[in-house]
Amino acid sequence: MELAPAAALFRSLGDPARLMIVRRLAGSPARVNDLVAALGLAQSTVSKHLACLRDCGLVTSQPAGRASVFRLAQPALAEMLAAAETVLAATGSAVALCPAWGLDAGEEKSS
Repeated sequence: MELAPAAALFRSLGDPARLMIVRRLAGSPARVNDLVAALGLAQSTVSKHLACLRDCGLVTSQPAGRASVFRLAQPALAEMLAAAETVLAATGSAVALCPAWGLDAGEEKSS
């Protein structure tokens, strides 16, 4: 298996907003307004991330009146999220505290 496509997939899910959207769509299809209300994000933020997810082939949309309904393009994505939750439960806080990838990895640490 070539690893570059897998790395790109995980990078596409690495943004918290996109991950929240995918997690929400794993439950059921939704319109942008539904996602805005459920996630507490601005409409422009949700729309931008949905466009990214659609361009990556992770979500699809269908017109529904004046809106569009978004859904996961691959049901296996929901299974992958469930597997990730299992891994996170098994590792406890190790991933969150990892100096390279944890919660504060993007912030400069003060000494």
